Amino acid sequence: MKVRYIVIAIALMLAMPGAARADEGMWLLSLLGKNYEDMQKAGFRLTVEDIYSVNRNCIKDAIVGLGNEGQPFWHFCTGEIISNEGLMSTNHHCGYGKLQEHSTVEHDYLRDGFWAYTKEQELPNPGLTASILVRMEDVTARVNDALSDNMSEGDREAAIKRVSDEIAEEAVKGTYYSARVRPMFNGNQFFLFVHVIYRDVRLVGAPPSSMGKFGGDTDNWSWPRHTCDFSMFRIYTAPDGSPAAYSKDNVPLRPKHHLPVSIREINDGDFAMVLGFPGTTNHFLTSYGLEETMDITNKLRYEIRTVKINILREEMDASQATKIKYASKYASCSNYWKYSNEQNKALAHLNTMGVKKEVETEYTDWAKFQKDPKYINALPRIRDAYKARRTAEEASMYLYEGLLTGAELPLRARNIGEAMLNALNNDKNADLSAYQGMMDAFYKDYDRDVDQRLCAALFAYVYTHMDRDLCPDFLKQADKKYKGDFVKYAKDLYSKSIFATPEAFEKFVSKPNAKTLEKDPALIAGREAVARYIEVNKSVPQKAEEDLTRGMRDFTNGILQINDGRKLMSPDANSTIRCTYGNVKAYDPKDGISYHYYTTIDGVIQKEDPTNSEFIVPERLKKLYADKNFGYYVNRHGELPTCFITNNDITGGNSGSPVINAQGHLIGLAFDGNSEAMSGDIDFEENLQRCICLDARYMLWVIDIYAGATNLIDEMDIVR
Repeated sequence: MKVRYIVIAIALMLAMPGAARADEGMWLLSLLGKNYEDMQKAGFRLTVEDIYSVNRNCIKDAIVGLGNEGQPFWHFCTGEIISNEGLMSTNHHCGYGKLQEHSTVEHDYLRDGFWAYTKEQELPNPGLTASILVRMEDVTARVNDALSDNMSEGDREAAIKRVSDEIAEEAVKGTYYSARVRPMFNGNQFFLFVHVIYRDVRLVGAPPSSMGKFGGDTDNWSWPRHTCDFSMFRIYTAPDGSPAAYSKDNVPLRPKHHLPVSIREINDGDFAMVLGFPGTTNHFLTSYGLEETMDITNKLRYEIRTVKINILREEMDASQATKIKYASKYASCSNYWKYSNEQNKALAHLNTMGVKKEVETEYTDWAKFQKDPKYINALPRIRDAYKARRTAEEASMYLYEGLLTGAELPLRARNIGEAMLNALNNDKNADLSAYQGMMDAFYKDYDRDVDQRLCAALFAYVYTHMDRDLCPDFLKQADKKYKGDFVKYAKDLYSKSIFATPEAFEKFVSKPNAKTLEKDPALIAGREAVARYIEVNKSVPQKAEEDLTRGMRDFTNGILQINDGRKLMSPDANSTIRCTYGNVKAYDPKDGISYHYYTTIDGVIQKEDPTNSEFIVPERLKKLYADKNFGYYVNRHGELPTCFITNNDITGGNSGSPVINAQGHLIGLAFDGNSEAMSGDIDFEENLQRCICLDARYMLWVIDIYAGATNLIDEMDIVR
């Protein structure tokens, strides 16, 4: 019997996540000692303590998680500190929303770029946070002391929250730090993360979008790339170094560590390490979860967003003002629009479903010989849970993508309208002027005609495609009243709603009336869409949700036991700081096709297409190229490198993460993955997986020679 266990364990090790491939895995910093030999074999030349230490300054002190005031622990991007004055680099698309917020038709920073040549010119960004890890700690034993297998999932969740809150509160007592306990391995382990969170983060610089988004949707998730994907911010603190909201009295952060920036040669095979805050991966996803991801989540997201994308493209191409208003919204929508489609293609091509089923067969063979029945029951629980929620998941996607996040007005009308109604019902003479400011902020990046088009198209699409029985009543009534003409419905809605224009809203606020508000068509649409969305999600039996949670925890626990004693086992990403390591590496995506490991500015010129907004090349760049004015930033062939690829394991949230060489120097910024291995969040493909990185030399060339921002160059430690 022992022989059979060994055979099963080997099969699982080859197929399951974290299975001993040095280029796969998002590793917890405090456990990197287990990986040290593999890191050295890959070319690492420092010590683990150089990356993470509680007692001395190290690389982790230069790694920044970018978040928002309301959710500072959920990091949408990563940045890195590159000077002793708190200067931080990240991706252009990470700073895109802030560039858009500061842009006007007269000062279009999206089109023209932005550079602060003095600190006084740097622009504040209220609500943007920058988080730096102070320390982390395994607190699994303490949390598990409060748990038992006999608990219901609800009781278990409550116990975890109670103990986690106690641990976090103890960890930050008497400090200005923030802390949170996060589960790992689907609730089988727990780690405490203590951060210092800064709240004054100012925009310093960014190239024009024609460079920062060069290639647009066409090149997104693909190689070769020539995108100059970076922007720059600076972290400020109170004069005593503590976190503080924006104030003119604040001073630049004096970091514990900042990354030197290298302009030395990068070669195929060089060690490359990425530190950052990856968002979410699902390497333990079962075949049942994969089916839901492919057939519902990815498929419907792509199909519904295609309707929105096509309208936004037309409207943005027709008007610069519209392009500014909708630039950030379009970027947010289009990124995972393409991702969903490309991931499905990769999952199908790589037969990920077959791999998952093979793993589950092997797992079941192992589980049959365990005394505790929870292991053999895990997969049936997971299977039945996904089956029980399939109808609701499908309806939920239509409601969310088509009604709640398609056109903006209905949801905004519902959120503001409900608050106003509550105020008027308590006092018919209530002062509603406070809501004027909220709507003014909304109107800044809103166009009634564009939103009306989105409403008509998306409402029609949802009504046509989703389960008619689960459609909100207002869609059924609109179909009946307007004989299926949702263009007329939308025109009527936007002409009658008090929320549709600033003028109509201001007029209503000056003389509010609860009855008028109750009948507002946008409020009704938003209210019913939200209500149906909540109802649909609540329709999933509680037992199914609990079985899925329990089943995934037990299934993962079984995998951990099978792999007991193996050193390379990484938990799924969950927006906590991780390290991934590997090498600069070319690849062969298809038969007869080989990709080089780096690109140069020559490719920018070769791709130029003045008739395509995705491939516009600024005149200044073309002039510098013609003059071969590349400064110190060329490689040994006299070329100006733009991007390179590594085999590091990354995902969303890693955008802007530093790519660090064997000596701890910044050599690039991670910004994308390749479409051939878009399955990576679910199943890492070691032969195809590539991390696409901006070369630090291209970034420095743009700052120095293109923009002339030598004030920023002078701050950095540049390794020549």
